[in-house]
Amino acid sequence: MTNATLLPDEGLFIGRARTSEASHPLVVTVRGGTVFDITSSMAPTVRDVCEMPEPAGYVHAAAGEPIGSLDAIAANSFQAARDPQKPYLLSPVDLQAVKASGVTFVVSLLERVIEEQARGSAEKADAIRADIAGLIGHDLSKLKPGSPEAMEIKAKLIQRGAWSQYLEVGIGPDAEIFTKCQPMASVGFGADVGLHPVSTWNNPEPEIAMIAASSGMIVGATLGNDVNLRDVEGRSALLLGKAKDNNASAALGPFIRLFDDVFSIDDVKQATVRLKVEGEDGFSLEGASSMAEISRSPEELVAAAMGPHHQYPDGLALYLGTMFVPSKDRGEKGKGFTHKVGDIVTISSEKFGALVNRVRLSPDCPHWTYGASHLMRDLAKADFI
Repeated sequence: MTNATLLPDEGLFIGRARTSEASHPLVVTVRGGTVFDITSSMAPTVRDVCEMPEPAGYVHAAAGEPIGSLDAIAANSFQAARDPQKPYLLSPVDLQAVKASGVTFVVSLLERVIEEQARGSAEKADAIRADIAGLIGHDLSKLKPGSPEAMEIKAKLIQRGAWSQYLEVGIGPDAEIFTKCQPMASVGFGADVGLHPVSTWNNPEPEIAMIAASSGMIVGATLGNDVNLRDVEGRSALLLGKAKDNNASAALGPFIRLFDDVFSIDDVKQATVRLKVEGEDGFSLEGASSMAEISRSPEELVAAAMGPHHQYPDGLALYLGTMFVPSKDRGEKGKGFTHKVGDIVTISSEKFGALVNRVRLSPDCPHWTYGASHLMRDLAKADFI
């Protein structure tokens, strides 16, 4: 597969890779289509690079050793045909906390309310969707959370009997921030992503994830798949942990694009995030989200996650949420979309490249066995710390 990551030619990228020649994950960058190992005692982790005053400047100037072409390493990153003796990509974050924000696109708020009203039943969703849309209309894209207009919409929904916790985080003053997975537990480009076996109604969530240092400074961004179990979350918002945090359920990559002179947070705000799902059964689905329609800015969401009220000494990766909730029928009419094992999910955006993963059940994905303690021991053995 040629340029499976669809990485743009310009830009400063940082990520992680595995090789059989090192016991520890490598910190890598891409230069001219070649992946370079830039692991050093000054910055043995991606976290350390992100903590620097100018991460992009460090990566640009860092000495490195080539470990292979990006095309070859990306091709070997696909779990189904991976040769562990050859280099392959990992999630581009390591010690950072992995958090996520929900219901950040007001246009997708109704889907969350529908999930709850339908009590996890895809069959009931269409009828409830039409009922609520008829009450308040379809275009909520200009609605600002916490505004008088938002409170009026909320009142209408409450009067209809459609009050939901999701209304509070979707159009109220406070953002929803939750833990997506533990540090070191996210998976990268080519990896299998996992669904809990109890779920029969689920979907990918194509998103951009901000990368912030412990100071709160946002240093870059990457693509993410916030794999979601719609039926589990729909049963109760208190089941969010079961719906969101399972083995291999958090994908990030292919690389972090660092902010520099030609790429800034304004590019994130104008990005279009595309989703494609291709099933072994011949099913296909495509959609897109425009970050211009996000109701809370990336800066607002990072500030809601970290600050004087909550510190992250190793920084964080924060999924920004999605407006795309697939409802296209897959099979029987009215059943809506749900994943099937073997689906290939591609999340892409012009300035970030593409994150590609295969869907499996969480118990069947490689188990998470390499944590922060293992990383520290391996870096110490290699005299990096």
